[in-house]
Amino acid sequence: MKHALCVLFLCVGVLCGAHGAFAADQAKDKQAIEKSIASYTAAFNAGDSKALASHWGTDAVYNNPLTGTQVEGRDAITKEMAGILTAVKGAKLSVDVQSIQFLSPGVAVEHGTSKLILAKGEPRESTYTAIHVKRDGKWFLDRISEEEVPVILSNYKHLKELEWLIGSWTDGDERGLIKTTCQWTKNKNFIRRSFVASTQDRIDISGMQIIGWDPAAKQIRSWVFDSDGGFAEGTWAKKEKSWYVSMKGTLPDGRKATSTNIFTMIDENQFKWQSINRTVGGSLLPNIDEVVVKRDAAAE
Repeated sequence: MKHALCVLFLCVGVLCGAHGAFAADQAKDKQAIEKSIASYTAAFNAGDSKALASHWGTDAVYNNPLTGTQVEGRDAITKEMAGILTAVKGAKLSVDVQSIQFLSPGVAVEHGTSKLILAKGEPRESTYTAIHVKRDGKWFLDRISEEEVPVILSNYKHLKELEWLIGSWTDGDERGLIKTTCQWTKNKNFIRRSFVASTQDRIDISGMQIIGWDPAAKQIRSWVFDSDGGFAEGTWAKKEKSWYVSMKGTLPDGRKATSTNIFTMIDENQFKWQSINRTVGGSLLPNIDEVVVKRDAAAE
C-alpha cells in the first residue's frame, strides 16, 4: 500500500510539473504572438508589403476582404499585400486584440477588432478571427476571416443640444403637478418624453412626446399624443438660449389648436417653460405664464 501511494504521489508530481511547464510555455507563446501582431500592424502602416507577408506561413491562405480574392502561399500573399497597400495608400491600421486561445501547443486562435483609417472617407471597422501556427519555433499567420462591423446610424449630433432634457422633471405645487421623464431611445435617434398631469393624486391627463431629427426637412421635429385622444406635431428652432416649438394639433373633439412653447435652460437642474400664441378653433387664448421646471433629484 505504501508503495502504491508513493507511485501515486510521484505521478501527481510529474503531471503538475508538466502542467506548470505547459503554462509557462503558453505564456511565452502568447507574448510572441502579441509581438507578431504589433509587428504586423507596424509593417502595414509603413506600407511594407514584404515585411507584412513575412508574418504569413509558406502555405497560408489569405482572403482579401476588399475584393473577395483568395490567394495561397507567401509569394502570392506578398503580391496581394502590395496591391492592397497601393489601393489604401496612406491608410493606418489599428488592432484591438480581445483574446488569444491555444487549441494545441502549436495552434492559437486570435479574436479581435480592427479599424482601417483611410486617407479619405469613413474608417472601416471589422471583427476578425486569426489562426496562428507554430513552425520551427516561430509563430505565423495561417488564415484570417473578417466581418465588417455594421454601421449604426444615429442622429445624436443633431439632438445633443437637447441632451440636458434627459431625466425626470417636476412642475407644480400642492394643487397640481406635472411630471415628465425624458429618455434616449436606442442609438440616440430619438428622445422619448412621457408626462403625467395630476390634481390631488388624481391623474387628469398623460401622454408621450417623441423628439427627433427630420433628415428631409433638416430640422428637429416632435410628435405628441395624449390620453384624451389629442395629438400634435411641432417644429423646433433655437433662438439664442431658448428653443421655440411651433405646435399644430387636433383636440379630441376635432378642433384645431396651435401654440408656441418655449424651453429655456437655466442650468442642468432647471429650465423655464412658457406657451404663447395659443389658439383653439381659430380663437386666441391667453398665454401661459412662464414657469420654472426643476429636475427631480429623488428620481435621478
